[in-house]
Amino acid sequence: MQLLSIFLMMDPQGKGSSTSTLFLMGGMIVVFYFFMIRPQAKKAKQQKAFINNLQKGDKIVTIAGIHGTVNKVNDDATLMLEVSPGSYIKIERSAISMEWTTNINKPAEEAKK
Repeated sequence: MQLLSIFLMMDPQGKGSSTSTLFLMGGMIVVFYFFMIRPQAKKAKQQKAFINNLQKGDKIVTIAGIHGTVNKVNDDATLMLEVSPGSYIKIERSAISMEWTTNINKPAEEAKK
């Protein structure tokens, strides 16, 4: 019981300070913002920029694991993906995995340097 009263910043008789509780709740909100909300928003912004910067000839990987090369960027948020010579599929831009695509393109970039 004493541990709970310490956590809630109350004295053992049960009289709590509303100001300390308010600071505790405010602190929790700040922690949630900096450790959960802000990183997710930053990653979503990077993903959107990555998808908008795709061009013809870029090698990509979809979230389903399909490897291919961008053949055409359509205006309706789709891409024509060449999966093998002469084989094309139409995919949504949102189906592209930024992490997997950067991983397959890293060795090619490092070899050029």
